[in-house]
Amino acid sequence: MEAAANKVVSIIYVLKKDGHDGEIVESLNKENPLTFLFGAGNLLPKFEENLMGLKSGDSFAFSLSSDEAYGEVQQNAIVDVPLSVFEVDGKTDTNLLQLGNVIPMMDNEGRRLNGVVKEIHDDTVTMDFNHPMAGASLFFSGEVTEIREATEEELQHGHIHQSCGCGSGGCGDGKGEACDCSDGSCSTDSAGMEGSCGCGTKHEHEHSH
Repeated sequence: MEAAANKVVSIIYVLKKDGHDGEIVESLNKENPLTFLFGAGNLLPKFEENLMGLKSGDSFAFSLSSDEAYGEVQQNAIVDVPLSVFEVDGKTDTNLLQLGNVIPMMDNEGRRLNGVVKEIHDDTVTMDFNHPMAGASLFFSGEVTEIREATEEELQHGHIHQSCGCGSGGCGDGKGEACDCSDGSCSTDSAGMEGSCGCGTKHEHEHSH
């Protein structure tokens, strides 16, 4: 059986930033594979294209340019948010508001997205809502570990059904969507996926800005 539309594919891989000799960003093993419904539009198109036709046991190694992955860094995605947004009962949540923290938030249209705390000022907080891999090329090397037919229910829902044992990526895809594992499904992994699901990393509070 080959990786193709309507198949459920499991893979393991090592993701490196900016080439074969770059920094290791993520590593998935057989106890924690990336499992997805092929052709459902949940992965970056070029990522899926490089896996097309592979069989269980086949290895792969390929690069995605930033244009093929998460695009360039957008300056308009770096914004100053009022400090009051991070107040709970009139007090700033200092445990949450730490440099480098990833905070799930909501824009004015009710879309969920993740922001990284870049700077903290007297009245505002500079947040970066770019995808963590924006501006970077990605190098994947790994192996296809399993391929099976999707169930009718999985095809109808457009994603696999399994318990949430996701990759190490943070929730959110940098395009206004955050993961929701409440139904037992999981749009896995931040590297190859447009939707990511680092289950358990989502903060219990959502902040609007």
